[in-house]
Amino acid sequence: MAAPLPPLRPIPIKERQSVVFIEKGEVDVLDGAFVVVDVTGIRTQIPVGGIACVMLEPGTRVSHRAAALAARVGTLLVWVGEAGVRLYSAGQPGGARADRLLYQARLALDETLRLKVVRRMYAMRFGDEPPARRSVEQLRGIEGARVRRSYQLLAQKYGVKWSGRDYDQQDWDSADIANRCLSAATSCLYGVTEAAVLAAGYAPAVGFIHTGKPLSFVYDVADVYKFETVVPVAFKVAAAPTGNVERAVRLGCRDVFRQTRLLERIIPDIETMLAAGEIVPPAPPDDAVGPAIPNPDSLGDAGHRA
Repeated sequence: MAAPLPPLRPIPIKERQSVVFIEKGEVDVLDGAFVVVDVTGIRTQIPVGGIACVMLEPGTRVSHRAAALAARVGTLLVWVGEAGVRLYSAGQPGGARADRLLYQARLALDETLRLKVVRRMYAMRFGDEPPARRSVEQLRGIEGARVRRSYQLLAQKYGVKWSGRDYDQQDWDSADIANRCLSAATSCLYGVTEAAVLAAGYAPAVGFIHTGKPLSFVYDVADVYKFETVVPVAFKVAAAPTGNVERAVRLGCRDVFRQTRLLERIIPDIETMLAAGEIVPPAPPDDAVGPAIPNPDSLGDAGHRA
């Protein structure tokens, strides 16, 4: 009788590759490996445990075993539209932790604490302190003006015709080349950011600057890195478009994520952002009922299923 396999030990997010796109194939687990099988029957093995986020494009089918394996190893599966510019659905790699959810919710619901977190996000994004005595709404307006100016400066730097961020979610192909590149680039950033948010045990929907959307907190966190990482990539590709520009953007994003060591930074930076509220995260009550099947200690990030 063969010896049982050792328990899975998720790789921390900071040590993973950022993102992989899969299209036109069946994703399954064969002989214990996470694979993509094309129409001719050729298998391509994907090292799923070493990837933060797998983007599934049209023409992809996913088996139950593949989804279960991705969940166990803490890899986020995201169902996206062609070229990754629409997000339809996403898995949850580890399950949010109640203590971190309560901590995040308390910060978001108290306007004074929320403002402190927003000010920290602003400072981390722009490298200077925001103006004093401004509300969240006023800071959002100031941020929007700085962002528009940043787009204009990058367009000038790369020689790209730019008339503003303009796209139709129902008709992405109608956008100009620069906006298409930006949409593809930001989808990569949002994917890996959501993977990190979920791995850390927080709720993507509970935002501070952005509100009312399923990925509000993901947008908050991703915006800190956007102009450092993916936006310059998008304008660089748009300046000299050749072939499949969306693919060129993805490859550029993958490289810049590695160069900036983004996956090592996101979770610690989330802690820094939320620590601006200057409250202690809640501890579980003494009489809390433990899980029926306790999770062993894991090498993965907080939130991963052990």
